[in-house]
Parts: sequence; structure tokens; C-alpha cells
Amino acid sequence: MAEINLFLIFLGSIGFDLLTGDPRFLIHPVQIIGFYIKKISDFLINNFRGNKNILFWGGFIVAISTIGISFGLGKLIELSYVQLGNNFFSGLLIFFGLSSCIATKGLISSVKEIADLIEYKEINDQNKRIIKEKVQRIVSRDVSSSSLEHLLRSSTESLTENSVDGVFGPLFWIFVGIFSMKFSIFLPGPLSLGFSYKAISTLDSMIGYKYDYFRYLGFFSAKIEDIFTFVPSRLVLITLPLVSPKINEYGSIIKKSYLDGKKYDSPNAGISEAIFAYISGIRLGGKSKYKNEIIEKPMINSNGDNCTGEKIKLICQLILRLQFLWIIIFLFIYFIISTLIS
Repeated sequence: MAEINLFLIFLGSIGFDLLTGDPRFLIHPVQIIGFYIKKISDFLINNFRGNKNILFWGGFIVAISTIGISFGLGKLIELSYVQLGNNFFSGLLIFFGLSSCIATKGLISSVKEIADLIEYKEINDQNKRIIKEKVQRIVSRDVSSSSLEHLLRSSTESLTENSVDGVFGPLFWIFVGIFSMKFSIFLPGPLSLGFSYKAISTLDSMIGYKYDYFRYLGFFSAKIEDIFTFVPSRLVLITLPLVSPKINEYGSIIKKSYLDGKKYDSPNAGISEAIFAYISGIRLGGKSKYKNEIIEKPMINSNGDNCTGEKIKLICQLILRLQFLWIIIFLFIYFIISTLIS
């Protein structure tokens, strides 16, 4: 009974996220996770930036401790909920906790806002500064000298990559947690795995870079994120065409996306960007500035169009459709498994 209630709580948390996003009256778990990561990372960087070994193993401790604390907190709340007989307060914590793990509303709203500013506002110096500030909040590259075309591409690449980190990765691991708790309440559950994946994603976004001291400090964080995002990114690859107008090109699009996505250093980011690029008909990749270094990413769908506000809105629609499809599929699998083991 408890796992069914958990599933209902989870479905409610998805609806809550789609309607309201992250409530301002609550401290978001990412803020707490980010504060912890920043404090330890800053200490290591300020005191040992010239010592590769200390940065390397310090990064390992940062990663393992962050994930362990996040998992433990989630598991504690799950056990409290089940062992106290579907306790209301613990259920409420699970509801808001799961909602905070999924960033559909926040991700889509932030990128749509940028697209609307570029397309419908007069582009004067003040508006361009506002647009750059909003883009800078969602990307790690330096966009201070970017053109409007590059700002749109940066926003689109962030949207397509973060759709996995912020939406489909958490969805996958939360579903895994719901299934596993059908067998034992002591196995990882939806909140413990949801919090863990959020910690992994935050670690990667904060220190998982490949330049300067971050290549040592963030080595483990980046590798762990690669492992835990591997399956969700490939599930997005094979399911996104099912909710698109290009379903009749299913095999061809998946093959092209996989081959283009493999050109990226990341085993996951390129694939998620590529499948959205081919379905929406846009071109991604090219030069971007990180700190003082210009990095040229491989081209994805080189014959595609430039990114536009309309293309961004199409991608947002695809994300929402795919999220709905995943819920339907997992509901079907869930009830099939429940029938077989009952």
C-alpha cells in the first residue's frame, strides 16, 4: 500500500511542478547542496590549488559526501513515512522533495522568457544586457560578448542538455526508486534516489569542468554524472521521436543523432542535444567562450537552421509531451510488475 501511495504522491508532485515550479517560500534542496559543495570546494581551491593530488582526492570526498548525505536524508524521510503508517508530515516532505527534483516548469519558463525577449522586445543596449544576464544564469560559458544568434544557440543547448539533467534523469531514478521499494522499504526509494541524482547533477554543474584546477577537483563528480545519466539520455534518444512529427523517420533520426552526439567529449550531453536538434531541424555546436578560452564543439545537424524563438518553443513542447509519455509508460510497467508479483 505504501508504494502505491508513494506513486500517487509522485504524480501529484509532477503536477505541482508543472503548475507552480519551485515555491519561493521553501528552501530548494539545490541551494543547500550548492552551499555545501561551494564551501568545501572553495577551501580546497584557496589552499591547495597547486596540489593536484589533494584536489583529486578532495574532489572525491566532496562528491561522495554530498551524494551520501542527500541519499541518507531522502531514505530517512521514506522510512519515516512507511514505518509511521503513511505519516502525513513525512508524506508532505516527500511531495515537496520530489517536486523539487524535477525542474520542468523552471527550465522551460527561463528559456521561453529569453526567446520572447529576443523576438518581441526592441533590442537596445539595456534589453541586450538583460538578455545576456538571463542567459548567463543558465549556462556556464561566457556570453558577455555574444551576438543574439549565439545567445539563442546557448539557450537552446542549455535547454536540450538540461532536459535530461533537470527532467528525465530525475524522472528515471525516481521511478527506479518506486519500483525498488515494492520489494523492500530498505532499498533505495524515489526520494533517496531523486535527491541523490539532484546532488550528482549539482556537483557536475558546479565543479565538473575540464579546465584549470577543476579537471582534478571535479573529476569524480563528472564521471559519476556520466554514469547516472547514461541510461536516461539514451531513453530520451529512443523515445523523443515518438512524440514528434518526424516519427516516420524514426530509425534515421536516431542513427544521425547518435553519430553526431558521439562526437562530444561528454557521453550524454551530445546525444541529448542531437536528438532535439534533428527533430526540431536546428544546428547546434560551434565556438563558445569559457573563461578566457575559446572552445569549438563539434557541429550537430550541420545542415539545420539557426536557433530561433519558435524552435525553442517547439523543443519546450517536445519536453512536455515526452514527460507525459514517460509517465504513461512507467505507469504501464508499474502495474504489469504489480500484477506479476501479487
